[in-house]
Amino acid sequence: MADFVGLPEIVDNRIVPQGIDRIGTGCRIAESVSIFADLSNRKRGTITLGDYVTLLDNIRLVTGDTHANTEAFIRIGSQVIVNVGCYLSGEGGLTIEDQVLIGPGVKLLSAGHHYDGLPKAICDHGLTYGPVLISKGAWIGAGAVVLQGVTVGEGAVVGAGSVVTKNVLPFSIVAGNPARILKMRKGFGGNDTTLNPLRRFFKAIKGLFQK
Repeated sequence: MADFVGLPEIVDNRIVPQGIDRIGTGCRIAESVSIFADLSNRKRGTITLGDYVTLLDNIRLVTGDTHANTEAFIRIGSQVIVNVGCYLSGEGGLTIEDQVLIGPGVKLLSAGHHYDGLPKAICDHGLTYGPVLISKGAWIGAGAVVLQGVTVGEGAVVGAGSVVTKNVLPFSIVAGNPARILKMRKGFGGNDTTLNPLRRFFKAIKGLFQK
């Protein structure tokens, strides 16, 4: 078996790193992974990792001020790989299901800022929250941004550099800013009832232009 350099050592799951509440077996966490969390007011299980999770260098996990927001959490399933330089915001709730691939530089943002009305400075406004769900087997391409309140469906692909503002259908491929559906993954979606309403919509629009 080949030897690899640059891969973190497996963490002893009996010794949980500070800020993480529970880790499974076979997890690899780089030393440069950092956590921004209020340790004084956290429910048990605020940040959890399943089995065989890999967190590479310079990843930031954020749950923020849990006095102001008691619903903050980051839950990462099993066999998840998060590549270098990612920002995972769990202030509004972040769930990453099993077998997800997250490319380098991805930002998963479950919180934002109010900006309408006074005060003038955005930093004086409160936060907005919306849970983010990355479903089983999805792939988030390098540099993509997923905004609050978005669900990325099972097995979906988000193209590199995309900004995802709306839910992504299971097994679909989306890209762009804002991200739009390009096609379905081959072998999926042909008889998928989740796509049927979308097909009916485009068929109806096409019919209007043919009259």
